[in-house]
Amino acid sequence: MTRDGSVDENLETWQAPEYADPDLFDEHAVTVGSGAFAVPGTVAVPHGEGPHPAAVLLAGGGPFDRDGTAGPNKNLKDIAWGLASRGVAVLRFDKVTYAHRELVAATPEFTPTGEYVPHAVAGIEILRGWPTVDDDQVFVVGHSMGGKFAPRVAATGSKVAGLVVLAGDTVPMQWSMVRVIEHLTKIDPATAALLPTVEVATGQAELVDSPDLSPATPAANLPFGMPARYWLDMRAYDPVAVASTLDLPMLFMQGERDYQLTIDGDLAGWRTGLAHRPDVTFRTYAADDHMFFPGTGPSMPEDYAHPHHVDPEVVADIADWLRTVSAAPGRRGPAGVPA
Repeated sequence: MTRDGSVDENLETWQAPEYADPDLFDEHAVTVGSGAFAVPGTVAVPHGEGPHPAAVLLAGGGPFDRDGTAGPNKNLKDIAWGLASRGVAVLRFDKVTYAHRELVAATPEFTPTGEYVPHAVAGIEILRGWPTVDDDQVFVVGHSMGGKFAPRVAATGSKVAGLVVLAGDTVPMQWSMVRVIEHLTKIDPATAALLPTVEVATGQAELVDSPDLSPATPAANLPFGMPARYWLDMRAYDPVAVASTLDLPMLFMQGERDYQLTIDGDLAGWRTGLAHRPDVTFRTYAADDHMFFPGTGPSMPEDYAHPHHVDPEVVADIADWLRTVSAAPGRRGPAGVPA
């Protein structure tokens, strides 16, 4: 059932991936954040006394629910259930842009920082207070724009043990939009026809970069119709520069079939800026698209209309990395035994 009382057909089509075993964990409803922008969330907690490592999941750009629902697919639920089946507690939550669309739209000063940081920080504190969670081993796992903002979450001073960034963008979003439209114009003209033209998108991107951008710039002249304050905040944030200041282990993951964010553009930004860091790991997956769904041939927008699950190798790699970092010298292991 959806929030407006209608039947959500996606609930009838999604089935747990083979790598998830709901008999190995329990789920609990929580409220993330406070006040008018508080959102509902779910904590998946592995059975056993723990203490368990834990992760807060951050969804990509757009009004996603806690499961990352897109057509019949739920990439965040795949990841949450897969990790919980492997001994990692996971909190996921409805984005404020999903739970409070009207309120967000009526808040001109709303920014991407407000979209991600307050709820992520609140989620970290929920997990740190959970009885069976190791409060020193709470990680942030972000997908796409959620991965981009994971360093900003850690930079708030919240106690974070490390970051996992899945297809996080480093190319400015307004220029990624131009590249995607150019790409779709070549491979999928029908979808491209539903988007701004390359010329219009380029003009919007140039306006975002322009010194003339101000809070008074009309949202209609800007990408996605988002207000100027949103783009001013986005423009002022350099995720690679912030990540380089963090004394944290980080794992960056990228699908090689991803046309929305790319190895040569976005992952290259992380690699260049963090090349000096021995505690940073990079992994790519030849078969995976932007959602980390495995397949063959060029990735197409219509692929998301068909049922998929997140690559089991990706879920296993995240779980292994989290548990390895948790058990590293000087840290308590997942069972509470000194490593």
